[in-house]
Amino acid sequence: MFPRIPPVTKYLLIANAVVFALQKLLGDDLLAPLMLWPWGGGFWPWQLLSYGFLHGSFNHIFFNLMALWMFGAPIEQTWGARRFLTYFLVCVVGAGLLQLGIGSAMVAMGGEAYPTLGASGGIFGLLLAYALLFPHNRVMLLFPPIPMSARTFVILYGITELVFGWTGWQPGVAHFAHLGGMLFGWILIRYWRGQWPFGNRRGPKPPKRPDYMRIVK
Repeated sequence: MFPRIPPVTKYLLIANAVVFALQKLLGDDLLAPLMLWPWGGGFWPWQLLSYGFLHGSFNHIFFNLMALWMFGAPIEQTWGARRFLTYFLVCVVGAGLLQLGIGSAMVAMGGEAYPTLGASGGIFGLLLAYALLFPHNRVMLLFPPIPMSARTFVILYGITELVFGWTGWQPGVAHFAHLGGMLFGWILIRYWRGQWPFGNRRGPKPPKRPDYMRIVK
Protein backbone atom coordinates (compact mmCIF):
# COMPACT_ATOMS: atom_id res chain seq x y z
CA MET A 1 0.00 0.00 0.00
CA PHE A 2 2.88 2.36 0.86
CA PRO A 3 5.84 0.77 -0.99
CA ARG A 4 8.25 3.66 -0.48
CA ILE A 5 7.40 4.44 3.15
CA PRO A 6 9.51 2.71 5.84
CA PRO A 7 7.58 0.39 8.18
CA VAL A 8 7.22 2.40 11.39
CA THR A 9 6.21 5.56 9.53
CA LYS A 10 3.69 3.52 7.55
CA TYR A 11 2.17 1.89 10.63
CA LEU A 12 1.95 5.23 12.45
CA LEU A 13 0.10 6.70 9.48
CA ILE A 14 -2.31 3.76 9.43
CA ALA A 15 -2.82 3.79 13.21
CA ASN A 16 -3.69 7.48 13.25
CA ALA A 17 -6.07 7.10 10.31
CA VAL A 18 -7.82 4.11 11.88
CA VAL A 19 -8.26 5.84 15.24
CA PHE A 20 -9.62 8.95 13.51
CA ALA A 21 -12.13 6.78 11.68
CA LEU A 22 -13.16 5.27 15.04
CA GLN A 23 -13.62 8.77 16.42
CA LYS A 24 -16.02 9.58 13.63
CA LEU A 25 -17.82 6.26 14.01
CA LEU A 26 -18.07 6.09 17.81
CA GLY A 27 -18.00 9.76 18.73
CA ASP A 28 -15.53 11.73 20.82
CA ASP A 29 -17.45 11.20 24.05
CA LEU A 30 -16.74 7.48 24.04
CA LEU A 31 -13.03 8.05 23.43
CA ALA A 32 -12.70 10.94 25.89
CA PRO A 33 -10.79 8.76 28.45
CA LEU A 34 -8.01 8.45 25.83
CA MET A 35 -7.58 12.21 25.50
CA LEU A 36 -5.07 14.03 27.72
CA TRP A 37 -6.89 15.70 30.60
CA PRO A 38 -5.25 17.90 33.24
CA TRP A 39 -4.55 16.66 36.74
CA GLY A 40 -7.80 16.83 38.68
CA GLY A 41 -9.83 16.99 35.48
CA GLY A 42 -9.87 13.32 34.49
CA PHE A 43 -6.19 12.49 33.99
CA TRP A 44 -4.97 8.88 33.71
CA PRO A 45 -1.34 7.87 33.00
CA TRP A 46 -2.07 6.11 29.69
CA GLN A 47 -3.36 9.39 28.27
CA LEU A 48 0.24 10.61 27.92
CA LEU A 49 0.53 8.25 24.95
CA SER A 50 -3.02 7.63 23.73
CA TYR A 51 -3.81 11.32 23.16
CA GLY A 52 -1.21 11.37 20.38
CA PHE A 53 -3.36 9.12 18.18
CA LEU A 54 -6.53 11.22 18.40
CA HIS A 55 -7.34 14.31 16.34
CA GLY A 56 -9.90 17.07 16.47
CA SER A 57 -10.71 17.53 12.78
CA PHE A 58 -9.85 16.38 9.28
CA ASN A 59 -7.50 19.33 8.76
CA HIS A 60 -5.78 18.52 12.04
CA ILE A 61 -5.01 14.93 11.09
CA PHE A 62 -4.29 15.75 7.44
CA PHE A 63 -1.47 18.20 8.18
CA ASN A 64 -0.05 16.01 10.95
CA LEU A 65 0.05 12.92 8.74
CA MET A 66 1.47 14.88 5.83
CA ALA A 67 4.30 16.08 8.08
CA LEU A 68 4.80 12.55 9.44
CA TRP A 69 5.18 11.25 5.89
CA MET A 70 7.45 14.09 4.73
CA PHE A 71 9.81 14.20 7.72
CA GLY A 72 9.35 10.81 9.36
CA ALA A 73 10.34 8.68 6.36
CA PRO A 74 13.85 10.16 5.84
CA ILE A 75 14.50 10.14 9.60
CA GLU A 76 13.51 6.47 9.90
CA GLN A 77 15.65 5.59 6.89
CA THR A 78 18.58 7.30 8.62
CA TRP A 79 18.09 6.01 12.16
CA GLY A 80 16.37 2.68 11.63
CA ALA A 81 12.94 1.55 12.81
CA ARG A 82 13.63 0.97 16.52
CA ARG A 83 15.37 4.28 17.21
CA PHE A 84 12.83 6.20 15.15
CA LEU A 85 9.86 4.68 17.02
CA THR A 86 11.54 5.31 20.38
CA TYR A 87 12.18 8.92 19.45
CA PHE A 88 8.65 9.59 18.21
CA LEU A 89 6.99 8.09 21.29
CA VAL A 90 9.33 9.96 23.65
CA CYS A 91 8.38 13.20 21.91
CA VAL A 92 4.66 12.40 22.23
CA VAL A 93 4.99 11.60 25.95
CA GLY A 94 7.28 14.58 26.57
CA ALA A 95 4.84 16.93 24.87
CA GLY A 96 2.06 15.43 26.98
CA LEU A 97 4.02 15.96 30.20
CA LEU A 98 4.57 19.64 29.48
CA GLN A 99 0.97 20.14 28.45
CA LEU A 100 -0.18 18.25 31.56
CA GLY A 101 1.79 20.65 33.72
CA ILE A 102 0.41 23.73 31.96
CA GLY A 103 -3.17 22.46 31.95
CA SER A 104 -3.05 21.35 35.57
CA ALA A 105 -1.69 24.73 36.67
CA MET A 106 -4.54 26.49 34.86
CA VAL A 107 -7.12 24.24 36.51
CA ALA A 108 -5.53 24.89 39.92
CA MET A 109 -5.96 28.63 39.29
CA GLY A 110 -9.66 28.16 38.53
CA GLY A 111 -9.53 27.56 34.79
CA GLU A 112 -11.66 25.08 32.90
CA ALA A 113 -10.40 21.53 32.36
CA TYR A 114 -10.19 20.72 28.65
CA PRO A 115 -8.56 17.80 26.83
CA THR A 116 -5.55 17.81 24.52
CA LEU A 117 -5.34 15.50 21.52
CA GLY A 118 -3.23 15.12 18.42
CA ALA A 119 0.15 13.85 17.23
CA SER A 120 1.56 17.37 16.93
CA GLY A 121 3.99 16.92 19.83
CA GLY A 122 5.59 13.97 18.08
CA ILE A 123 5.52 15.83 14.76
CA PHE A 124 7.35 18.82 16.20
CA GLY A 125 9.94 16.45 17.59
CA LEU A 126 10.39 15.09 14.08
CA LEU A 127 10.82 18.62 12.71
CA LEU A 128 13.62 19.19 15.18
CA ALA A 129 15.31 15.88 14.31
CA TYR A 130 15.04 16.62 10.59
CA ALA A 131 16.67 20.03 11.08
CA LEU A 132 19.54 18.45 13.03
CA LEU A 133 20.06 15.63 10.54
CA PHE A 134 19.51 17.63 7.35
CA PRO A 135 20.01 21.30 8.32
CA HIS A 136 20.64 22.56 4.79
CA ASN A 137 17.78 20.71 3.06
CA ARG A 138 15.26 23.11 1.57
CA VAL A 139 11.68 23.05 2.82
CA MET A 140 8.74 25.07 1.55
CA LEU A 141 6.24 26.89 3.72
CA LEU A 142 2.61 26.44 2.71
CA PHE A 143 1.41 29.89 3.76
CA PRO A 144 3.20 31.83 2.34
CA PRO A 145 5.10 29.52 -0.06
CA ILE A 146 8.64 30.59 0.87
CA PRO A 147 11.59 28.16 0.57
CA MET A 148 14.16 28.07 3.35
CA SER A 149 16.63 25.71 4.99
CA ALA A 150 15.28 23.13 7.44
CA ARG A 151 17.29 24.68 10.27
CA THR A 152 15.87 28.16 9.64
CA PHE A 153 12.36 26.75 9.30
CA VAL A 154 12.50 24.97 12.66
CA ILE A 155 14.02 27.96 14.46
CA LEU A 156 11.30 30.28 13.15
CA TYR A 157 8.57 27.74 13.88
CA GLY A 158 9.84 27.23 17.43
CA ILE A 159 9.94 30.99 18.10
CA THR A 160 6.42 31.35 16.69
CA GLU A 161 5.09 28.60 18.95
CA LEU A 162 6.74 30.19 21.98
CA VAL A 163 5.23 33.60 21.20
CA PHE A 164 1.76 32.16 20.56
CA GLY A 165 1.89 30.02 23.68
CA TRP A 166 3.08 32.89 25.89
CA THR A 167 0.66 35.50 24.58
CA GLY A 168 -2.36 33.27 23.92
CA TRP A 169 -2.84 34.78 20.47
CA GLN A 170 -3.99 31.45 19.01
CA PRO A 171 -6.31 29.84 21.58
CA GLY A 172 -7.37 26.24 21.22
CA VAL A 173 -3.89 25.10 20.10
CA ALA A 174 -1.52 23.37 22.54
CA HIS A 175 1.57 25.43 21.70
CA PHE A 176 3.45 24.30 24.78
CA ALA A 177 2.85 20.68 23.84
CA HIS A 178 4.52 21.42 20.50
CA LEU A 179 7.46 22.95 22.32
CA GLY A 180 7.52 19.98 24.68
CA GLY A 181 7.90 17.59 21.76
CA MET A 182 10.85 19.61 20.45
CA LEU A 183 12.43 19.89 23.90
CA PHE A 184 12.28 16.20 24.72
CA GLY A 185 13.44 15.31 21.22
CA TRP A 186 16.44 17.61 21.63
CA ILE A 187 17.28 16.06 25.01
CA LEU A 188 17.03 12.52 23.64
CA ILE A 189 19.26 13.30 20.64
CA ARG A 190 21.87 14.84 22.93
CA TYR A 191 21.71 11.73 25.11
CA TRP A 192 22.25 9.46 22.11
CA ARG A 193 25.15 11.60 20.94
CA GLY A 194 26.72 11.72 24.38
CA GLN A 195 26.59 15.51 24.44
CA TRP A 196 26.25 17.81 27.45
CA PRO A 197 24.82 17.27 30.06
CA PHE A 198 25.22 13.53 29.49
CA GLY A 199 28.99 13.53 29.00
CA ASN A 200 30.96 11.69 26.34
CA ARG A 201 29.46 8.19 26.33
CA ARG A 202 31.45 7.21 23.25
CA GLY A 203 34.70 7.10 25.17
CA PRO A 204 37.87 9.10 24.64
CA LYS A 205 39.05 9.87 21.14
CA PRO A 206 42.14 7.97 19.98
CA PRO A 207 45.37 9.97 20.28
CA LYS A 208 46.67 11.71 17.22
CA ARG A 209 49.59 10.09 15.49
CA PRO A 210 52.87 11.94 15.80
CA ASP A 211 54.14 13.74 12.74
CA TYR A 212 56.78 11.11 12.05
CA MET A 213 54.08 8.40 11.82
CA ARG A 214 52.07 10.19 9.16
CA ILE A 215 52.15 8.65 5.72
CA VAL A 216 53.42 11.01 3.07
CA LYS A 217 52.08 10.44 -0.42
